[in-house]
Amino acid sequence: MTLYGRNAVHEALRGPRAVRQVWATERAAREPWLSAAKVRTAEADEIERRCGSPDHQGICAEVAEYRYADADELLAAPDALIVALDEIQDPQNLGAICRTSECAGATGVVIPERRSAEVTPAVCKASAGAVEHLAIARVRNLADFLLDARRAGAWSYGADGEARTGYAQPDYRGKVVLVMGSEGSGLRPRVARSCDELIALPLRGRIESLNVSAAAAAVLYEITRQRG
Repeated sequence: MTLYGRNAVHEALRGPRAVRQVWATERAAREPWLSAAKVRTAEADEIERRCGSPDHQGICAEVAEYRYADADELLAAPDALIVALDEIQDPQNLGAICRTSECAGATGVVIPERRSAEVTPAVCKASAGAVEHLAIARVRNLADFLLDARRAGAWSYGADGEARTGYAQPDYRGKVVLVMGSEGSGLRPRVARSCDELIALPLRGRIESLNVSAAAAAVLYEITRQRG
């Protein structure tokens, strides 16, 4: 896998993944955090060819493939806080949610194996490298995972704009799974039914919904506030 962008490469060097080679423009190679890395100087057009994106910020790196976590291990963590994403397909949204989840101290993120964005170089860049420090698990069926979460003692809250419960009303202590729906259609019916409670953010303007990454950030920090 070839990562690109300053933050993505920087965090890969700080994380558990093996970084095999770094390419940087002469200017980018002067970054102090690259002093201990194996860096080859390259022109910007060569870096773009290697990573396949013009958004490389003068740096890219060949790294080991991303290793997904085990969903059962996430559920086993004391007072686990897990963000489950129901068919989020935009890499920018997945990356942004991963960045917020890591900053908010979440135990991890769970995504479906199908019809969902994966951890790609674009997601790594969008997350500002947060995926290097965040456990992300893939599951075959998200609704079944929520049933497993219930058996593990977790309470699942699904974000739904039509819900009657406000996002700040529940008690978020203990094991919690926050479930966010897809960009276009929200939570699928079976996933929504598998949640223990549906919650909604207040919308006081003329736009009918928030971007899913913005909504996830709002709820995650309410959870963080309650949990101290």
